[in-house]
Amino acid sequence: QVQLVESGGALVQPGESLRLSCIASGISTDMFALRWFRQAPGKEREQVAGISNMGGGTFYADAVKGRFTISRDDSRDAVYLQMNNLKEEDTALYICNAGSHALSQYYYGEGTQVTVSS
Repeated sequence: QVQLVESGGALVQPGESLRLSCIASGISTDMFALRWFRQAPGKEREQVAGISNMGGGTFYADAVKGRFTISRDDSRDAVYLQMNNLKEEDTALYICNAGSHALSQYYYGEGTQVTVSS
């Protein structure tokens, strides 16, 4: 059974930092691209960052460029999201995804809540 378990969400003030972690079980992450999505109340789910399993190329949404950094550690089947200079508009449920077009397999975690408020 495949599971993705996120952690690290919290209530923080604007300008602070958080590091989210996502640990996978039941798959070897080196076969998958890894992504972080977020979903705020009343809004559509959006991809905020992604990292390839081939060469480690990264993607960032414009709203988080320069503030968020995605990284992966396939020896731990893990993906991380370092979030700096958090803003109130970053408040959302952050969801981890592992996807492989070659394998036609896509998995999501349950999410971890990030709330940025003064």
